[in-house]
Amino acid sequence: MIKRDFSSFLLYAFSFLLLSEWLRPIEQLTETNHIEMFFIFIVISFAVSYFHLKWIWNYSFKTIFIFFAINQLHYEEGFFDSTWFTAFFKDIFDNLRVLAARNWNDLSNEFRTLLFFILLWLMVYLINYWILNRKRIFIFFFMTLVYITVLDTFTPYVAKYAIVRTVVAGFAVMGMLTYFRIIQKENVSAEPTFLRRWMVPLAVMISLSVLVGIAAPKAAPIWPDPVPYLTANNDKVPEDKARSVNRIGYGTNDAELGGPFIGDNNRVFQYEGNGKNYWKMETKDVYTGKGWLASGTTPISFRQEDLVPVFSVPDTVETIIETSRVVTSPDYHFNFLMYPAGISKVLKLLPEGSQYEIDTTNERISLLANDNVPAVPQAFTVEYKKPKYKASDLVQTTSYDPTIINEKFYQKYTLLPENLPPRVKELAAEITATKTNWFDKAKAIESYFGKSAFTYDQKNVAVPDTEDDYVDQFLFETKRGYCDNFSSSMAVMLRILGIPTRWVKGFTGGDFLRYSDETSGTQVYEVTNNNAHSWVEVYFPNQGWVPFEPTKGFSNEIIINYETNGPTSSNNQEASPAPVKKPQQKEIKDPNKANDSKSFFDVKRVWEETQLFVKNNWKRMVFIIIIVAAVVGILYRSRGKWFPYGLLVIYRFKKKDENISAAYLALLEQFERYGLKRKENQTLRNYARYIDSFFSTREMSKLTAIYENYLYHQQLPKGTWKESHELWENLIKKTIA
Repeated sequence: MIKRDFSSFLLYAFSFLLLSEWLRPIEQLTETNHIEMFFIFIVISFAVSYFHLKWIWNYSFKTIFIFFAINQLHYEEGFFDSTWFTAFFKDIFDNLRVLAARNWNDLSNEFRTLLFFILLWLMVYLINYWILNRKRIFIFFFMTLVYITVLDTFTPYVAKYAIVRTVVAGFAVMGMLTYFRIIQKENVSAEPTFLRRWMVPLAVMISLSVLVGIAAPKAAPIWPDPVPYLTANNDKVPEDKARSVNRIGYGTNDAELGGPFIGDNNRVFQYEGNGKNYWKMETKDVYTGKGWLASGTTPISFRQEDLVPVFSVPDTVETIIETSRVVTSPDYHFNFLMYPAGISKVLKLLPEGSQYEIDTTNERISLLANDNVPAVPQAFTVEYKKPKYKASDLVQTTSYDPTIINEKFYQKYTLLPENLPPRVKELAAEITATKTNWFDKAKAIESYFGKSAFTYDQKNVAVPDTEDDYVDQFLFETKRGYCDNFSSSMAVMLRILGIPTRWVKGFTGGDFLRYSDETSGTQVYEVTNNNAHSWVEVYFPNQGWVPFEPTKGFSNEIIINYETNGPTSSNNQEASPAPVKKPQQKEIKDPNKANDSKSFFDVKRVWEETQLFVKNNWKRMVFIIIIVAAVVGILYRSRGKWFPYGLLVIYRFKKKDENISAAYLALLEQFERYGLKRKENQTLRNYARYIDSFFSTREMSKLTAIYENYLYHQQLPKGTWKESHELWENLIKKTIA
């Protein structure tokens, strides 16, 4: 029986943490709600074991809580109402017959909840058996590691922090159980000093291991994700089940769209600017019937503060010059920059010294180190032109004119699969039957999704079969989906009408966090994986690429002036975007902007970046400071145990006889740390006899005689230190044992 003290409390606490790792993924991967009820049951189970309650109280507390939880979860009647109790027992007998018939899917939710509580009861019982009787828990620790790693590999569950928690809890429990086994085996009393000598090094070892593991650089995965390979080559996996539930967030593969996904509130980046706006990552121009592809790659390199070689907003459109400061999350692992529409320059990049490369086909901006190795952006500032469109200009385009729009460009952005179902074409024509210009047609299709019986849904989303078209399935069969469904459908229908359109991926504006300071009006927004989004851009020859938002419940930040009495634009001769040239090395400065300081070391910039880093990482910094302070404190408190090893190493390599003086004084200090303090008026010989009597030896008296000889004569016969070093080392080691 383990005594009820603080060490045993920690033992049960870490055991609870291990078992809780089995529960955490359930809420995310299944439809199990109110998971807190099961956590409370585990706490109660460990508590009654910790306090060594009699079996009658043990069973009573657990049983009462199980019935209480089932009543709260599944019944509307009060706990003391007998009607629900009768109904529940009737349900148990009905489900026992279902079990006998092996109709597992017909079990009621109430009975499943009861079975799960019984399973947790058995798990706690086994852990108690391993702790109290066997004093070993490695098997359960190993099974927990296997469990969470398998879920991390084959499901959307991310076990990044679960692994750390499991390792800390597992090694802590195994270390404490080893201590209790030794106490029991050697039949010795568990003295507090002995307990500290065991637990302090254990805590230091676990803390240092975790810190090194977190801080050390991690290699990229050697093996690709095995799930697609296993499901693709397993004929027992149905085709519609071969794709697991995805996690929301930006990704580069859009060849096959569809299927459900789960939310992810992890931060991707924060930005500071004068307002909220969408952030682009890339565009796609080829619709395949299942998803989107890029038609090729045309990379162009450019440097910091060069004009970004991307065509978005022509000079004829009124714009507002804005800047935004972006700080990415430490978990962001792409080497791509997010940017607003109308980007003109990239400024103040971290890490410094990197170069840029933009693929002008999909307009994805990549960051490369000096050796062309992908580099992850940490922080940067973008300058962009925010357009202010006029409806009177947008409605001028009514049809394709080869003298205005390049034919190759037009064919590229109106291309569609040959096997596109005819009813999609009929629907596009029906929606825009009364519209005469491109802008009104685009607005009609954009509005169609908001007015019709379409539902925004992230879970019950179909995956098209081999013979199905992704857009056709959404428009006519399911009418249920998320941004990819809405944006792809609008893009395809606009292309049917002969309007150049492309599909855009990126992020919405995120959530407002705070104002950057009291004086400036700039705001700080946080963008998470939940803000990953897709939308549509339509090309107007006199306005460039104009964004549209067809997804139900979303709205972009586009500015359109609908005044009819304003001057109209006469840009009908505006040509399609010319081939993008590489930017000149010499930058043409904007006369409207003040000259920035180009000093090599900008103190203000360094201070701002330091403040921003502290704001974004203060929790981590506080955690590291606490851990370091704890480790330093533990090392200082236990210096009497590890410091002698340092003395042994230092004096092992000293050969001069004069070293006897410093070595002897170090030995006296070590004896004092050990608790054998020399009295104020005690002579060295008397103190040496006291030490010899304590350790049952005569080595201290011999070493003291040599030291006194050195004090009186200030020299020793050659080789004295070599002979006396063994005496000194033996005495040091006695303080360690």
